[in-house]
Amino acid sequence: MVKEKEFTGLRDELSLQRQAMPWIKVDKEYHFTGVNGHETLSDLFADKSQLIVYHFMYGPDWGERGCKSCSFWADNFNGIDVHLANRDATLLAVSRAPLAKIEQFKAKMGWNFKWVSSYGSDFNYDYHVSFTEESVANGTAVYNYKSHDNTGESPGISVFYKDEDGIIYHTYSTYARGLDMLNGAYHYMDLLPKGRDESNLPWSMAWLDYHDSYAD
Repeated sequence: MVKEKEFTGLRDELSLQRQAMPWIKVDKEYHFTGVNGHETLSDLFADKSQLIVYHFMYGPDWGERGCKSCSFWADNFNGIDVHLANRDATLLAVSRAPLAKIEQFKAKMGWNFKWVSSYGSDFNYDYHVSFTEESVANGTAVYNYKSHDNTGESPGISVFYKDEDGIIYHTYSTYARGLDMLNGAYHYMDLLPKGRDESNLPWSMAWLDYHDSYAD
């Protein structure tokens, strides 16, 4: 109990430090495609001043399904967008896959959160979740704040703020294990006597499948 209370205090302290980080003005115009047609980054805020973007791994040349791990995270999104909206925040997912693929996959999985396509935009590249062969070859690819050597897609979360004048700021991004705090299922597993029980697997998430694909 003492350790848990200490951890709670440290988490609160970290949250305050995160909120105090400098904001970076977004000068580039980004374009997205959603069910209502063309949208800018400003449009994605809807009528809120804060925006949370989950960078969902789903490339334009992928098949009918997006990333299995990102799907595990997305299973935690349904319903919470309403609560976030009442705290002046919009939550949505962004992928480079075309909208038709996104909508088909989303319907199959039974999700109702907003998900838009950034296909043809620099958005994923500028926020360090998509990488070209050229960027990897010349050493400019950066993921999780360090050099990256894989092309394709990676997961992340980026947060933005829009002021009363419509100016947008990038306030925070996190990647890799930084996403753990957004997966409620993993936190429930951490309460179990066996924990996540992944140490003897070929890789940590080898057990994972889409929620509609587990054997009965």
